[in-house]
Amino acid sequence: MIRFFRLSFAIAAKDIQSEWRTKEALNSACSFSIVVLLMFSFAFDPGAESTKEFAGGLLWLVFMFAGSLIVNRSFSRELPNDCLDVLIASPVPPAALFLGKAFACFVLLMIIELISIPVFGIFYNITWWRQPAWLAVALGLTTWAMSVIGSLFSALTVNLRLRELMLPMLLYPMLIPALMGAIRLTSLALANEPIAGEDLVWLKVLVAFDIIFTSLSLALVDFVLVR
Repeated sequence: MIRFFRLSFAIAAKDIQSEWRTKEALNSACSFSIVVLLMFSFAFDPGAESTKEFAGGLLWLVFMFAGSLIVNRSFSRELPNDCLDVLIASPVPPAALFLGKAFACFVLLMIIELISIPVFGIFYNITWWRQPAWLAVALGLTTWAMSVIGSLFSALTVNLRLRELMLPMLLYPMLIPALMGAIRLTSLALANEPIAGEDLVWLKVLVAFDIIFTSLSLALVDFVLVR
């Protein structure tokens, strides 16, 4: 088990270092997020009560579209020089390879989100730091769900010519339950409203979603990669 996680973190470190060296996906995703937030700021009245109501939905809309740029690179960066075939043929178990890829996506997505949230607060006059714990929980759980499912579909579509189109079409419908919970919890955290009672059901949905799809992905990755 220790060797399994050591190999996973080695794969994750390789991907993060590779992306940090080129910053190809990071620059694209950051630029996209900031531009979209800026464009929507002209369409809505910053600081209005109506803006605060859909702040969580707007924020996760940006994260989803920017995140697809990150997860799409998860396995496609291994295509040059047949690096993916070498990784599959290596002694690294497919589950460890997948988990490392998912963790790298998680770290890169969190970087995008941590950059976008202060920009969002400036453009929309929202004090986003009033409930940092709940905001961090919503971001962490939903980002992991996006990383796991996105990495699985990235492996599934890596050899398709239209993978940039197919990946979002597969990813977004699968994430609807997690997004519903993330939008609700994020909106309450940004509005500094208490999260209790029926709203805690969404937290349970996110936790269950992560556990179920992480387990399914680890179980199915052998059939996806070894083809």
